[in-house]
Amino acid sequence: MELENIVANTVYLKAREGGSDNNKGKSKKWRKILQFPHISQCIELMNQIDVSYEYIVDQQPIGRLLFEQWCEVQRPEYHRCLKFLDAAKRYEVETDEQKIELAGAIRKEFLNAEGAENGVSMPAEFKVAMSTIAEVLPQIAENGTEKPSGEVVNPVVVVDAAKPTNGHCKDMFAPCAHAVKSLLSADPFREFTNSMYFHRYLQWKWLEGQPITYKTFRMYRVLGKGGFGEVCACQVRATGKMYACKKLEKKRIKKRKGEAMVLIEKQILQKINSRFVVNLAYAYETKDALCLVLTIMNGGDLKFHIYNMGGDPGLDIQRARFYAAEVVCGLDHLHQQGIVYRDCKPENILLDDAGHVRISDLGLAVDIPEGESVRGRVGTVGYMAPEVIDNERYSYSPDWFSFGCLLYEMIEGQAPFRARKEKVKREEVDRRVKSDLEKYSSKFTEEAKNLCQQLLAKLPAQRLGGKAGRHGACIVKQQPFFHQVNWKRLEAGMVEPPFIPDPHAVYAKDVLDIEQFSTVKGVNIDENDASFYSKFNTGCVSIPWQTEMIETDCFRQLNVFGPYNTRSPDLILQPVTSSENEGCFPFRRKKKPLPRSRPIQINPAMLPQLTES
Repeated sequence: MELENIVANTVYLKAREGGSDNNKGKSKKWRKILQFPHISQCIELMNQIDVSYEYIVDQQPIGRLLFEQWCEVQRPEYHRCLKFLDAAKRYEVETDEQKIELAGAIRKEFLNAEGAENGVSMPAEFKVAMSTIAEVLPQIAENGTEKPSGEVVNPVVVVDAAKPTNGHCKDMFAPCAHAVKSLLSADPFREFTNSMYFHRYLQWKWLEGQPITYKTFRMYRVLGKGGFGEVCACQVRATGKMYACKKLEKKRIKKRKGEAMVLIEKQILQKINSRFVVNLAYAYETKDALCLVLTIMNGGDLKFHIYNMGGDPGLDIQRARFYAAEVVCGLDHLHQQGIVYRDCKPENILLDDAGHVRISDLGLAVDIPEGESVRGRVGTVGYMAPEVIDNERYSYSPDWFSFGCLLYEMIEGQAPFRARKEKVKREEVDRRVKSDLEKYSSKFTEEAKNLCQQLLAKLPAQRLGGKAGRHGACIVKQQPFFHQVNWKRLEAGMVEPPFIPDPHAVYAKDVLDIEQFSTVKGVNIDENDASFYSKFNTGCVSIPWQTEMIETDCFRQLNVFGPYNTRSPDLILQPVTSSENEGCFPFRRKKKPLPRSRPIQINPAMLPQLTES
């Protein structure tokens, strides 16, 4: 039995290690699997997809790279505009100490005439746009700290009086960046859509839309179980990228009448693209199951780290603050999309290879239209808010109560309303949630205690973030407990995690300790279920799929054009066809054409002799 677990872990770890290499883990036929069709097969896609700058360049990873390539080759001045946008984006997430220096570097590179790159200056429209911040930039000398006269500049430039930053306005370049995007989205983007680079984008979109089946993946060990089936590790054959495959058994779904719940989870996952929520990459079906292919989180869940990492249960304040801040970002992204999570607990917060956390398992999440509320007694006992227990109407307030329970448990090492492994009836836990005040030990700092008390308020109107609707995260982020957090850098993934999981460890139960599902009897799948399955079986999700192509180096290796930046044969709109019918044997030896006969030159003096003869 132990041998079975060792073999499963060894194979899984080997696949994980191979997935980090650009070519290891890929099928030998990966180029054939990802072979571009001829452009004539893709032109019709223009009528089926969003062909706007905002979608292709701002949202599509491959679209952005191809537009950048077009600018670099065809219009270098617009390529410099893109470099400016990248620099402005870096400025937003820099530390306050680095902002002054970077602002000076941006001025030197993009504003001064001598900053022209290879003789390519910025377009005139760009210079007009930069005048929107002319009152700020002249104060920044090339070294970023002094005026040209030598007078030291006071580094405090407050544009938003409500949010001064120890130096520069966080969004100093935002007006200019907006103007530059408006410039690029006009004539430059229209030129791009007539180029071979846009046609290559259509070829990638064609590949993205191909059917997904079980043959797309290799399956590895079981990592856990959900409500409707197992969760196992899997690997895309064409790219070698690792994912987690959540299998939802068709018969179990039908027996529990869970079709609506499963479809809502899939649609919500498809809508969210966040580094703080597990992303859906593929959705497909097999004969027996519906499958969600999700971001794999190799570092285990927070429950494991709170209770099973040795020593006393719980995490230190710094680590708890980091995880709490990333969960706040995840809840913020869900709420901004009109989604209430309803199941925030340690088991559902997962760590990735680098030590960052993501929210997982959106089976209980639900969409809430703007200004409306829902009712539903759903969640996990001990983490449900009082208004959920009482089956009252609510919007986003239950998520902040559950988040308070999570933060308390990370610090204290036990949930606020039930001790670990305590045998107590559900009714008693619900009573404690509604009536009892939580107790705080010396593990809590004053800021942590104050935050938990505000989050665990019994009434939604008195709860932190409870009255702010979709914007509750803004209030939570401003609390003293989070004053050390640079939210811009955190959201950009630039803050180093306090703990990095061991890459050679499997943070999951032994395969034999994961309880097996029993066989579902008395349920048959028929044609009436087909319409539901067709709504689920939608294949690739665009942004994660394109990101996968880039991260696994498939984009770089396949995105090849003709010599001297000309169209490759698959991009020639009207391929040249041979006038000669080659028949079934194009390799046969062709007959050499007969030499052309020369015209005979006749001397007029010889004509009488030729006539006589």
